Amino acid sequence: MHQTGLPARRTAHHLLMQITGEGRLMSELIAGGALAQLPNEDRARAQRLATDALRGLDRADRMLKPYLKKTPPDHVMNALRLGVIELCGGEAPHGVVNAYVEIVSRNKRTQAMKGLTNAVLRKIAAEGSDGWTKRAVPLTPGWLRQPLVAAWGREAVTGMEGAHFAGAPLDLTPKTDAIAVANATGGTVLPTGSVRLTSHGQVSALPGYAAGDWWVQDAAAAIPVKTLGDVTGLKVVDLCAAPGGKALQLAAGGADVTAVDMSERRMARVAENLTRVGLTARTVTSDAFAFSETGFDAVLLDAPCSATGTIRRHPDLPYAKDGSEFGALIDQQETMIDHALTLLKPSGRLVFCTCSLLPDEGEVQIEEALCRHPDLTIDPEALNIPGIDADWITPEGGLRLRPDYWPDLGGMDGFYVAVLRKAG
Repeated sequence: MHQTGLPARRTAHHLLMQITGEGRLMSELIAGGALAQLPNEDRARAQRLATDALRGLDRADRMLKPYLKKTPPDHVMNALRLGVIELCGGEAPHGVVNAYVEIVSRNKRTQAMKGLTNAVLRKIAAEGSDGWTKRAVPLTPGWLRQPLVAAWGREAVTGMEGAHFAGAPLDLTPKTDAIAVANATGGTVLPTGSVRLTSHGQVSALPGYAAGDWWVQDAAAAIPVKTLGDVTGLKVVDLCAAPGGKALQLAAGGADVTAVDMSERRMARVAENLTRVGLTARTVTSDAFAFSETGFDAVLLDAPCSATGTIRRHPDLPYAKDGSEFGALIDQQETMIDHALTLLKPSGRLVFCTCSLLPDEGEVQIEEALCRHPDLTIDPEALNIPGIDADWITPEGGLRLRPDYWPDLGGMDGFYVAVLRKAG
C-alpha cells in the first residue's frame, strides 16, 4: 500500500474508532454504509486491515507499550495499531508511516502528536515482523476472558485465543454430495460432512455456487440440524432462521420447513438463498413470540445470544461489547425455550442452540429448562452423529463445541446444542 492507499487506511481507522470507542459492530457499520464511498478494491482493503488490527490488537498494544510513556488518545492509538499491523505484515515503512502521520495530523485535537506517531512507527519498523512473531498470541479482553477461564480453564482459553487469532476458513454445507463439492472447490471434507476451504477468492465465483450445490455455513453451525437425524416428511419450524443455513439443511433433508425471522431484510436473504439452491420452505416474517402455530414434529431454536462463539470471524465483538447486555439475552433465551415448547406436538423435539462460549447461554439454560418442565427429557440418541467426539458431550447431555477443537483442521465456531423431547 502506498499513499494512494490513504482512503482505505482512513476508513479502517474510522471502523476501529467506531468499534473500540462507540461499541458499534463491524456488520452494523458496513450495513450502514461505512465502506460505500470506496471503490471495491479499497473497500476490501479497509475491511481486511480493520479486521487484522482487531485480531492482533492486544499484540499490537504490547509492541507499542515500550515506546509510549502513557497511552495516547484513541485517535492516535488506533492509528498506531494499524501502523503496527501493516509494518509487521511487510508493508513499505515509508508509505505506512506517512499515511498514519497524515491521519493523526488531520485531527485538530491530535495534530500535535504527529511527531510522536512518526517516531513510534519508525521504531516499530526497525523491529519489523521479528518483534511481532516473538510476542504471545493476543489475549481476549478481560471482561470476556475471565468468565471463559472460569468455565473452561486457562489452557482451553489459550487454545481458543489461538483459533481466534488465526481467523476462520470458509466452510460449505453441501446440498447432497460432499465429495463432489470438495473436488470441485479444492476443499476438504471434515469429519462431520462439511467441506472446508483454507483459501478461496470471491464466494460467488466458486464452482457450484450458481448451480446451488452448497451454501456457506460454519461446520459447527451445521451440527444442530444433524441432531434430528432423518427429517424426511417432518414438520419443522426454524425460529430465528436468518441467514437460513439451517432452514436449507432441513429442506435439503426433505422436511416440511417453516422459517421464521423478525427481520424483513434478513428474511429476504433466506428466500434468495432458497431460490439459489433450488429448495422450498415457507418463510414467515414475524417475531418468534408472535408465531403461535402448533403441531410441529420439531422446533429448531438458534436463540439470540452473545455470539461469543463467532470471534474467529468477528474479532470486533470483544471490543464492541462489554457483556452488559448479556443478562437480558439470557432471560430472553429462557422465555424463548418455554414458548418454543408450546409449538411442539406430543413427543416432539426441541433443538436448542446458541453460538456462545458462555455456559449461562447453553448448559445452564438446559439444566434450568429440565427443572421448569418435568415432562421434558434430553434425547441422548440425538448426539450419535459422525465426527462428534465423545468428549464434547456435556454432563446434562448437550453438546459443547469450541474454537480450540479440531486445532489441526482450522478450529470451529463455539456452539452449544441440546435436543429436548416433550412427553408423549
